[in-house]
Amino acid sequence: MTKRVLLAKPRGYCAGVDRAVQTVEEALRLYGAPIYVRKQIVHNKHVVATLEARGAIFVEENDEVPEGATVIFSAHGVAPEVYEQARDRGLRAIDATCPLVTKVHQEARRFAAEDYDILLIGHEGHEEVVGTSGEAPEHIHLVDGPDSVDSVTVRDPAKVVWLSQTTLSVDETMETVTRLKDRLPLLQSPPSDDICYATQNRQHVVKEIAPSCDVVLVVGSRNSSNSVRLREVAVDAGAKAGYLIDYASEIDPAWLDGAETVGLTSGASVPEDLVLEVLAALAERGFTDVEEVTTVNERTTFALPRELKRDIKAAAGNGN
Repeated sequence: MTKRVLLAKPRGYCAGVDRAVQTVEEALRLYGAPIYVRKQIVHNKHVVATLEARGAIFVEENDEVPEGATVIFSAHGVAPEVYEQARDRGLRAIDATCPLVTKVHQEARRFAAEDYDILLIGHEGHEEVVGTSGEAPEHIHLVDGPDSVDSVTVRDPAKVVWLSQTTLSVDETMETVTRLKDRLPLLQSPPSDDICYATQNRQHVVKEIAPSCDVVLVVGSRNSSNSVRLREVAVDAGAKAGYLIDYASEIDPAWLDGAETVGLTSGASVPEDLVLEVLAALAERGFTDVEEVTTVNERTTFALPRELKRDIKAAAGNGN
């Protein structure tokens, strides 16, 4: 029996995560430790532990940051009041919000200014949803999946738009939108898709490989929305089983009993070395034939936050 691995590509770091992690690394290099980070910079246990070891201190709120210190806001975005709190405490704030999340914030502000009701499709309590909702709390109504559509109420059915969290399941989101449009035929869509390119690309390639897989392993943390969605998408698309793991050591040998084909992917906040460790663990169990399945080559990159770029440039000019 030939045991093989179908390795999904694209997988792992997206441009927004790469930018956010690099922001913390550059800030540590430029300003020195400690650097404070509000919330997890990205939703990955390993990345957070690695940055902590280098001098990053992760806090829940700005009031845990000493006055005058440097604080970095995570890739998931924050509400306007968080910036105000940072100013009030004299903090040097560096905003590592993913530009694709910032786009959703801008859409929320624009539609709120035009007095629309905004139906925000997303998961209650997720940092991104909290941040976007904070842009226009009196206009935004959370719609947490298709089953919550029936409880939606709006002031004017002719003046309503939907936006979404960037890391959702594409299929489930469109199912939610379809049900919303059944209730609200004049519902408008965002000017461009809110679900980020990386989330869509990672789900697309998993759909391609899943029907051929006995098991799909998704490397990612349980608080990572896009990683959790990947496991769900794999099972929905025909994989016989799907599991979410942070590390190779979490693989249960029983999952692989009788398996001939294992699919492997990783969430958008997962560094590639964790995937390589899983490949090594699978090879030890006889899965030595690795075929990379590519659906698209990603070339998107995002510049570092302007506050940080400015200080890097100044430091270079001073010969530091």
